[in-house]
Amino acid sequence: MPFDSARFPARDQVLARGASDVERRFMASVYRWMTLGLGVTALVAFAVAGSEAAIRFVFGNRFVFFGLVLVELGLVVALSAAVHRLSAAAAGALFLAYSALNGVTLAVVLLAYTGSSVALAFATTAGTFGAMSVFATVTRRDLSSWSSFLFMGLLGIVIAGVVNVFLRSDGLSFVISCAAVVVFTGLAAYDTQKLRALARAGGGSAALPVNGALALYLDFVNLFLALLRLFGSRRD
Repeated sequence: MPFDSARFPARDQVLARGASDVERRFMASVYRWMTLGLGVTALVAFAVAGSEAAIRFVFGNRFVFFGLVLVELGLVVALSAAVHRLSAAAAGALFLAYSALNGVTLAVVLLAYTGSSVALAFATTAGTFGAMSVFATVTRRDLSSWSSFLFMGLLGIVIAGVVNVFLRSDGLSFVISCAAVVVFTGLAAYDTQKLRALARAGGGSAALPVNGALALYLDFVNLFLALLRLFGSRRD
């Protein structure tokens, strides 16, 4: 029998529209925070890359550089672990602090690769991320079945990356970058669909849009870095 909206009570139709509105507001908040985080990262990266004093301070001392990396990891863990206890403002402050620190450490990308390579990798990442976000929104397929594959792929990338710190193999680096493109492209769709499902379920705590923005931010940045390693041209 054809779908007949008259068979459903008006109250149910209002609730459905309300759920849709909640989802739109939730995802709009997620994307605003993500865009703000990417903007902060880019501004800080350009500022550090343009300052010889900052370059010497951050990259001239490995203890400073790795200390910043550890602080970044601590902020990610803190935001993820305490998301249900944090206010939106507190979660946003942690996220922006992480974004700024990530900009400091990612300044090395601007020093190592040509500006045209960085711009092309960013545009490609934005296009791919946008396409996967649309796919996750319109598909009827439940992407939760991807979780095991994506988790194992991410774990493999991390382990291979650590091994390659010692091997310094160009071949292994190429394989890692290819795997990273596949995994983080998949994660962009998977995380988007998961966040939309969370929004339809009520959205949870006030800080959850920020936590969702962090997940999508990490997918975007890691996809960008993988594409840059694959196709970017290094400075002479």
